[in-house]
Amino acid sequence: MSGVETVTVRPDDGTARLDRWFKRHYPGLSHGRLEKLLRTGQIRVDGKRARAGDPIMPGQAIRVPPLPETPTPPAAVKSQARPQDIAVLRDAVLYRDDWAVVINKPAGLAVQGGTNTDRHVDALLDGLRFDSTERPRLVHRLDKDTSGVLLIARHAAAAAFFTRAFRDRATRKIYWAIVVGVPQLHRGRIDLALAKSGGAGRERVQADEDGKHAVTYYTVVDHAGSRASWLALLPVTGRTHQLRAHCAALDTPILGDGKYGGSGAQLPGGAASHQLQLHARSLEIPHPQGGTLSVTAPLPPHMRRMWQFFGFDADVPDPFAELELPA
Repeated sequence: MSGVETVTVRPDDGTARLDRWFKRHYPGLSHGRLEKLLRTGQIRVDGKRARAGDPIMPGQAIRVPPLPETPTPPAAVKSQARPQDIAVLRDAVLYRDDWAVVINKPAGLAVQGGTNTDRHVDALLDGLRFDSTERPRLVHRLDKDTSGVLLIARHAAAAAFFTRAFRDRATRKIYWAIVVGVPQLHRGRIDLALAKSGGAGRERVQADEDGKHAVTYYTVVDHAGSRASWLALLPVTGRTHQLRAHCAALDTPILGDGKYGGSGAQLPGGAASHQLQLHARSLEIPHPQGGTLSVTAPLPPHMRRMWQFFGFDADVPDPFAELELPA
């Protein structure tokens, strides 16, 4: 059994959850044992108690208590990224500088791996190194079936900066969606707390007054009679499935979203679409070198077809230009 260590988070660790940092550096430590050491205060970050899901950044000091010697499990076989998948990701690049790469994530491509998911952005990040010696890092997520703007940090310092910007809500994100029906109010604010339910592979959220605070602004940009509407959505918070649950709460589920709308998320006839009609249209975020990084992503093919079907004009100004968010 080794003695107490104080380990400094290295720059190449980037920004990560505390439990994932332990999984990487102490693979023989079970999650249950880790939780017990955290509860009893034997593991600390910068001298303070911590939780498994707390984010850590380069430079922070982690107190690691004596741990029983456990055999290191054999390294998992790492799936080889297919050249065609890397090519798709490179073709999706919207913006690149020394700090960030921004892509227009295709619908159907997961951001991170999970159960039965071995094709995802995280596994393809080496293909976005370009001239960098460091592997790029994820700093936020989109649902697998949501397309659009995804910002990727090019190194540890960039990851720390952008992660902080997302955490402090210093960003402005606008999503476009086609929903079934028309909201009763054409413009509004949805303030509905959400709580997670379901297990791995079946995760969803539901309205719960004891859940996490969740706020979304929305506006109807256009509509096709009473059948369907084009909504612009501006989330203030970033909860799992927030926009999908909030649209369903308006009784206007996102077209193609069977998880939250069931059969009510489909339209009869030629307007039916089984692909989720939700797109991360634009992102504004402070840049580490000053000013604001602003990126807009064009609609993916399956959503362009629906815009054409309904006769919507995708060339519109910012529908929230006059909205001032509370500090």
